[in-house]
Amino acid sequence: MGIVVRLDLVLARKKVKSKELAAFVGITEQNLSLLKSGKVRGVRFDTLSKICEMLECQPGDILEFDASQPDDGDGDS
Repeated sequence: MGIVVRLDLVLARKKVKSKELAAFVGITEQNLSLLKSGKVRGVRFDTLSKICEMLECQPGDILEFDASQPDDGDGDS
């Protein structure tokens, strides 16, 4: 079971460029790219909050639980 990041879809719907969002949030474009691809192990609530503020959305618009996705395998419960 895993979390799927839908940030790229929200960015496209809102017509916001990754560069603009990264600058607003205060993170690098590379880190935003890693977040968009789902290659991060976590996200700070303040980062998520700024993303939602800029995109005028809810966290559930960006993050989705998908039971069919493989778990990250870190062994944490």
